Amino acid sequence: MSDTQTLLVEIGVEELPASYVENALHVLPELVKKRLGQLRLKHGDLRVFGTPRRVALLVEGLAVRQDDLSEKLQGPSAKVAFDKDNKPTRAAEAFASKLGCPVSELQVVETPKGAYVSGTRQEKGRDARELLGPMLAEVCAAIPFRKSMRWSDSDVTFGRPVRWLVALLGSEVVPFEFAGLKTGNVTRGHRFLAGGEIVIRQPSEYVESLRKAHVLVDVAERREMMLQRLREACTKAGVALVEDDFLVRENLFLVEEPYVIVGGFEPAFLALPDDVILAVAKGHQRYFCARSAEGRLAPMYLAVAGTAENVDNVRRGNDRVMRARLSDARFFFEEDLKVQLEQRRAQLKGIVFQDKLGSVLEKVERMERLVGKLGAMAGCSGTVIETAQVGAGLCKCDLATLMVGEFPELQGEMGRVYAKGQGRSEAVADVIRDHYQPKGASDSTPPGDAAALVSLADRFDTLVGCFSIGLSPTGAADPYALRRACLGVIRILLDRSWGISIRDACRAARDGFEGKKMELGVDGLLSKLADFFRDRLRGVLCEKYPNDVVDACLAAGHDRPTDVRDRVAALAVLDASIRSKAGEVFKRATNIAKEAPAGDPVDPGGLAGGTHDTELAVYRALGALDAKLGEAQKARDFPAAFAAIADFAPLLGAYFDNVFVMTDDLIVRENRLRLMRAISERSSGVAHFNLLT
Repeated sequence: MSDTQTLLVEIGVEELPASYVENALHVLPELVKKRLGQLRLKHGDLRVFGTPRRVALLVEGLAVRQDDLSEKLQGPSAKVAFDKDNKPTRAAEAFASKLGCPVSELQVVETPKGAYVSGTRQEKGRDARELLGPMLAEVCAAIPFRKSMRWSDSDVTFGRPVRWLVALLGSEVVPFEFAGLKTGNVTRGHRFLAGGEIVIRQPSEYVESLRKAHVLVDVAERREMMLQRLREACTKAGVALVEDDFLVRENLFLVEEPYVIVGGFEPAFLALPDDVILAVAKGHQRYFCARSAEGRLAPMYLAVAGTAENVDNVRRGNDRVMRARLSDARFFFEEDLKVQLEQRRAQLKGIVFQDKLGSVLEKVERMERLVGKLGAMAGCSGTVIETAQVGAGLCKCDLATLMVGEFPELQGEMGRVYAKGQGRSEAVADVIRDHYQPKGASDSTPPGDAAALVSLADRFDTLVGCFSIGLSPTGAADPYALRRACLGVIRILLDRSWGISIRDACRAARDGFEGKKMELGVDGLLSKLADFFRDRLRGVLCEKYPNDVVDACLAAGHDRPTDVRDRVAALAVLDASIRSKAGEVFKRATNIAKEAPAGDPVDPGGLAGGTHDTELAVYRALGALDAKLGEAQKARDFPAAFAAIADFAPLLGAYFDNVFVMTDDLIVRENRLRLMRAISERSSGVAHFNLLT
């Protein structure tokens, strides 16, 4: 018999929600890998499979037997293990029993903590079939779901009721029980297209056997077929598919074999904004849409179905539902247009932003004031600031509309449509839509300066308000998406190269909360937010630059993200060997400087006791370095600053080769220590070179 076999495990269930399947397939490999490691069972690749009715795993090259164990362990101290007559105590006997060896085989070894007893635990590897059953039962119970169900008198819970179990190691069933069911080698095909049971004789037959039964258990294969059939249907209709990653993921886990049903709606509905039609199709029905060659939406939709039976009946039902949804949307749209957007502003008073921070209207009023201050900090023109203030006043008004009430994902989009339809300028309308950007890591920042200002004001207001009342994120909990808001601020500032001070912006935002009861004082708030921004900025910069370079520059100051970015970019282009050598000598200077007394260094040539030429050269070069750094920082010419420091580093290295800082002459020693501190302080204005590796 082979030393390895393939393991197949399948949990058959009632239909799981799409997100449950996706999450189970994400966690299952790690659960199994961890437990196989604990059992000392070597294995090859792990592959997961899943549909709404099953979650499965293949483990290739799984050892059919554990490795033998030979493990040296340390036990109690020799004083505890043996009495004064050198006879073993109960502690020694217990340790030997744990190892499975006689007391006579224990050894006394010397350790840094003294003499201790040690021994070797040896264990013969067991057959995998004995171990896998209990392990797999544990794995089944350990798969997490957002909500789990009980469906019998048992205490077992799962995402949906479990209906069958398959567990095979090679051709042999791995016996275990879960949810009142015993494992076997029988699975089931498509509920409607392949009735009856399917016997799996070998794990290698699993995917093909189910494929013949209209179940594409391989997620990648099912995805490819779904997209292929969607595109083929569009090609046949002379249109192009509007692709959507969310719809692909959602439909992927709603069916076992994808079939496409094409339906339609009256062209009159195309008078609605495209985003509304797309939202209706996506939000309620999980339908795809299509565009004509001219780029206009076509009066059709594409539904992914799990069966090809009774297609005409399914299409008629889908058409009725789509028509009803679009009719509702048209009613919302027409009613919304009857009320000017600015007239809805008063309704924002009834929408709570946060209990302690007030209504959305109060937030909007704070944003209107804040965009002017941020615009001045960024050096924006009066026209841009004025557009931003008008846009800020209207940017949340669509929250009070019928359309956004029904489709929250259209906030901003509908505000822009209504603003334009009611005579507002294109610039103001764009602010209303774009101030929500970036919505995520892959989303772009606002394309216009006015929208970027409003976006910053929105995020600074949220960050400052929430931190002030003790709502800073803890662990994974971040209900107000403050990490995302912080990253949005950083990305906007970096993309537009606005040298805004985080501290100044947060202080300006804090002024807007006058009269609100806050838990944190201004100084505590600014300190906490500075650390929060620093951590996010570090993550952004470390995606592109070496970690030690980022850390060195952040340590020199991180209040202006653009300033940090520019210093990091300039330092990173220096040759790595030059950075490393500079890091070594400046680290030495910084460490020595900790013992420096107060005061500035003086010219060592004027001190009694003699001096080395290198010491004089370093002292005079420091003055030149100080001047160069001052000019470079003033001009924000960081490449010049780092070039000056790189030129200074070899001289400092020669200093350490030729000069003994901690000389017995107190006056000379203290002057040398002051010189080291001065060098460290001058260079630390742009980067802490002692952090370079």
